[in-house]
Order: sequence, then structure tokens, then C-alpha cells
Amino acid sequence: MRPVDHAPSYYAATAHPAPHRPSLQGSVRADVCVVGAGFTGISAALHLAERGYDVVLLEGARLGWGASGRSGAQIVTAFAADMAKIRAWVGAENARRLFDMAEEAKHLIAERVARHDIRCDLVWSRFDAANKPGHLDELKAMQADWAETYGYTGTTLVGRDALPDYIDSDAYVGGLHDPGGGHLHPLNYVLGLARAAEEAGARIFEASPVTNVRFGARPVATTAEGAVSADYLLFCTNAYLDNLVPALQRKVMPVGTYIGATQPLGANRATALLPQNSGVTDCNFVLDYFRRTPDHRLLYGGRVSYSTIMPPNLPQAMRSKMLRVFPQLSDTSFDYVWGGYVGITVERTPHLGRLRDNVFFAQGFSGHGVALTGLAGKLMAEAVAGQAERFDLMAQLPHTTFPGGRILRTPLLTLAMLWYRMRDHLP
Repeated sequence: MRPVDHAPSYYAATAHPAPHRPSLQGSVRADVCVVGAGFTGISAALHLAERGYDVVLLEGARLGWGASGRSGAQIVTAFAADMAKIRAWVGAENARRLFDMAEEAKHLIAERVARHDIRCDLVWSRFDAANKPGHLDELKAMQADWAETYGYTGTTLVGRDALPDYIDSDAYVGGLHDPGGGHLHPLNYVLGLARAAEEAGARIFEASPVTNVRFGARPVATTAEGAVSADYLLFCTNAYLDNLVPALQRKVMPVGTYIGATQPLGANRATALLPQNSGVTDCNFVLDYFRRTPDHRLLYGGRVSYSTIMPPNLPQAMRSKMLRVFPQLSDTSFDYVWGGYVGITVERTPHLGRLRDNVFFAQGFSGHGVALTGLAGKLMAEAVAGQAERFDLMAQLPHTTFPGGRILRTPLLTLAMLWYRMRDHLP
């Protein structure tokens, strides 16, 4: 079976050459079987292989075929949920530990890129853009909380007067610059991690979607042409779980998000748009995000679909959104427009846990997956090795089942998002 190719994105067009891995043929045995070869699954496979485990990694399409290879690829501090909510859920001490773990997730990216010589255009600079004065007040409060409660300093609160030093746009009233966040080329990062995992001994199979799972003392993951029996089974499929494990599907919702990459703008023009080369997100609930590329394009994302139906006239709709922020790009069009799903949870925190003593899962990174997925893979490897304290701490975060069941949960979420869209437009 030939692997499904990557979405026709800017990332796929600029990815480093990578071989097609074989599909699984026949029955094999392993210490650990990992399902899903995105950031989470490859991270888990890498850490387990480095610990000496025999690891088989199964991917239904190509490495990084889902959000890991086509997302906005911004490295974000902390969690999508506010830290005050996390303190209320797990207590102040555990919230501090979780914040430190989120910081470890960012450092893990830098360490892997350096140690494995992964060429993925890693840049450290991020900016949260305030659409209205209330957003700027929220960013100021968040900045103070990060500094006073968690010792995270170095961010800069930016008013309208200083905004041109970061974004050449009148669409915002200010923002927060975070030099500890950043962005990268996600597909090239995936491919570099996979190379490192294989060098450590992991076996990777593409075009091998898992069609059935049998739990037990040695779980078995079955594909169209083979099966893997292992001591441990790890689910790392996130928004692309489908109906494989209904108990997990009820806790995560696939949300469509879309990105366009402009024609090359030239170095001077691109630099003028974003002088600090920051990855930018705005503060709306239904947010926009954008950044520069090394070949001087603008990547602009933000159109979302909670119904999982791709919006009509997507290139035109994306260009209209971009021009509201950067009207000076009216002579520019997109060379690439693509989309995909991210996995969100009700609480907007990662959902980690166990289905059995030897079956682990990680999903629902809610837009903060570039960093937190790598940490989740590491935590799963620790848990397999019998050091589950940190994994169990992350698993303490509460997760509500999406209401409505399989039939009604998407329409209910779509209706709820209409309220948030309306709220975004209020002064």
C-alpha cells in the first residue's frame, strides 16, 4: 500500500527529502507499539528507543501527515487554559510543576534540534497581539502572574506606540512579546525526529492505519496487512483517532484550521511586516496567527471550521482576513492554501491518561501542541519505564466529555462558537 501523500502545503513543498517507510507486513513483536507518527508518537518512540526498548511506530499515512506537519507551528509558553484555572484544578504546587514542565517542553525542542542536527528553521520570538484594550489588560495580568508565581520573566508589554517595532499593522492596540516562545518548520522537525528515532533503533511503518485493537497482557494493534503485539500500547493519534477508541474520541474534538502562504515578498518587505521575526497570535477566542518564513513569505492562518467542513472560497476568505491586518499586501496573493485538524478539549488542556495498565494515550493539545506534544511523548516513555509520577500529574487535569454524543456534539460546538465569535467583535 502506497502512503497517502502530505497535504499540498508550503511545508510539504519545502520539506527535506525523506524516504517512504514501508507499510507493515505480517505479524511482529515489540516491547512498545506506538500508534500515530506525529510529534507525540515520534517523541515517545525516540525516548523509548533511547532507553533500550524495542519500539514499533505505526502511521496511517506519512510521517507528520496530520497537524504535526501542517500547523501554524508556533512554540507557545504555558497552556491554552489560563494558569489560574489550572491552579484551581490541581492546586498551587502542582500548577507550578506543570508550568515548569511546559517550560521543559520548549527546552526539549532546542535540545533535540541541536543534538540531532535538525534543520527546521527554529526561531525564538513570539508575540501575543491585543485586538482591543481589554486584551491588553489581560496580557498585563498574565505577564504579572507568570513572573510573580512562576518566575517566568523577560516578556515585554507593548503599547500602541511601540507596536511598529513588532508588527506593522493598525489592527492591534499592543501586545506581549515573549522571547521564550518561537516557531519552526513543523514537517522538517518531524522528519528530523523520525531520523533520530530510527537511529536509536525504532522501527517506523507508514501507510499502516490501525483498524482494530485487542487489549490484554500483550495488546495487539492490527492493520490491513499485519499486526503488532507488544507489552505496551501508546495512542498518539490526537484529532485523527476516528472511531478506533470511542472512549478517547468523546474527550477530543477535531477542529479545522487553515493557513495560506503568500508569494515571496522580498527580504525588506517581509522584515518590515514583522521586524522581530515573531510568531504572532491575536487574543480573540477564534484567533488569527501569522509569521515570516526564511524565504520571505508571510504565513497567515486563522479561518476555522468547527463543523469539520472546509469553508467555501477558502483562498479568497483567507486573503480577506490577511488584508484586514496587512492592507499593504493588497498586491499579494497566496501560493499555497491548506488546512487540517487540531484536537481540542473542553478545558483546553492536554488529555493524558491510561486505558489499561499497559495502554497509554495523549491527545487534545488545543493549539499548544508544538511544544507540549514532545513533552507528552517523553512522559509516556517515563511511564512505560515505571516512572509515572509526572505523567500522572498531567493526567490529573480534568476533562469533560463533549456534550451531544456522536450525532449532536459538532452542531452544539458550532453554536457555542458563534457566541465566542460575536464576543470577539465586542469593544
